[in-house]
Amino acid sequence: MTFMRVASRRLPLTKRLVPGFQSPVQQRFASAAAGTQTSNAPQDVKAQVTKEAVLLNPDPAADSATAAFIRERTPYMVPTYVRPAPVMIKGQGCYVWDMENRRYLDLTAGIAVNSLGHCDPEIAKIIAEQAETLIHASNLYHNAWTGALSKLLIALTHESGAMRDASQVFISNSGTEANEAAIKFARKVGRSLDPSGAKHEFVSFHNSFHGRTMGALSATPNPKYQTPFSPMVPGFKYGNYNDIEQLQELITDKTCGVIVEPIQGEGGVNTATPEFLAALRKRCDEVGAVLIFDEIQCGLSRTGSFWAHAHPSLKPASGETAHPDILTTAKALGNGIPIGATIVSGKTVAENIKTGDHGTTFGGNPLACRVAHHIVERLASPELQKSVEAKSALFVSGFQNLQKQYPDVISEIRGRGLILGVQLSKAHTAKASDLITAARERGMLIITAGEGCLRFVPPLTITEEQIKTSLKILEQAFDALFTNA
Repeated sequence: MTFMRVASRRLPLTKRLVPGFQSPVQQRFASAAAGTQTSNAPQDVKAQVTKEAVLLNPDPAADSATAAFIRERTPYMVPTYVRPAPVMIKGQGCYVWDMENRRYLDLTAGIAVNSLGHCDPEIAKIIAEQAETLIHASNLYHNAWTGALSKLLIALTHESGAMRDASQVFISNSGTEANEAAIKFARKVGRSLDPSGAKHEFVSFHNSFHGRTMGALSATPNPKYQTPFSPMVPGFKYGNYNDIEQLQELITDKTCGVIVEPIQGEGGVNTATPEFLAALRKRCDEVGAVLIFDEIQCGLSRTGSFWAHAHPSLKPASGETAHPDILTTAKALGNGIPIGATIVSGKTVAENIKTGDHGTTFGGNPLACRVAHHIVERLASPELQKSVEAKSALFVSGFQNLQKQYPDVISEIRGRGLILGVQLSKAHTAKASDLITAARERGMLIITAGEGCLRFVPPLTITEEQIKTSLKILEQAFDALFTNA
């Protein structure tokens, strides 16, 4: 296996793209499905580019090598997600391959994580170099990369015109940890302003998703996620997204923090209005509450601007763009390496956080921080951000054409940049999972969001040709489900 990895790295990129390999797991479990036929395994990448939109790629059968592989391991895993049958074992750019050599155009990017694509050669090189230098020494000591990443995030945030008071960064291991830190920091600010503890309430919004730890989960008002683990952390209140009139009663002198996504990812790719974010900023200032922008999914150039809240479309008709006191990020920050970050204001938050208030064992390790430093530099590129806008226009145009073909099926197209949603009408929301299956069996991976919304969060490096291919596959999936239905 080690030899395979080394040999793979030495191959020219065009050769490495060809999925002409057979992994040890594939060899082992192929015997379990002797006599069965894997369907439509790609023979040549170049040929498949032209055939991909029409080539059926059915999920592995119950008697396949894949099914045998899954049956052997699933009993030992705590159930989390409902997963389809393919087992992914290789990635390159915008593609992944399963253990039976099926190739998929990946428009999920690991749920908006792999913004620079799968197995980026530069990232792989940095991981290898740092793994041979220093992976972990704990936060008992300084290392070369935690401070460097923090400094870079602050500098690029200021340069981008976002979060004007950004001052310090706490590095963690995930998005939910970044939000958990934000909640704790807001509670600490509230305690500093009112030592009695009365200023402890937290406000979040329906259809939001902030994580699955108990604090972050308490800020995620979805009964499906909360009920099995109730009671939640006390002090959380929920409002309606984009509803300005409610804010006077919702956010009070007892409120220590308000958390909101400029674009709700999991909740259905819902975009905040500039006026709503500005009203949140104004009300938080009035009562002394910390305003937190959760940009875990929509930040780091996914909208075409470095941070989503600074996108030109979020500047209100009158007044200033809303800036947060705390900004959280993760996902694209590590391109698959676990890392999260909580950026805090020097004016309203930093002075209240003292040594010992918060900590982490793995957060800020030199491997993750060195990788993130490289990724952030690349994601801040104006050329990449400009390309996101152009690619977004291609997708939206394709979605609009599909909506013209199926006006009773597609009710709305939402989002910005390369976080986009195609909302199915109420009569067809139940078909979302069928569309995902139909797309996958034609060689493309997409996911849902909210109720009956198809979510598109591809790598930011996706090409125009790949976008055209994905739109063809999507059209075929719709045709398969809704033509003459």
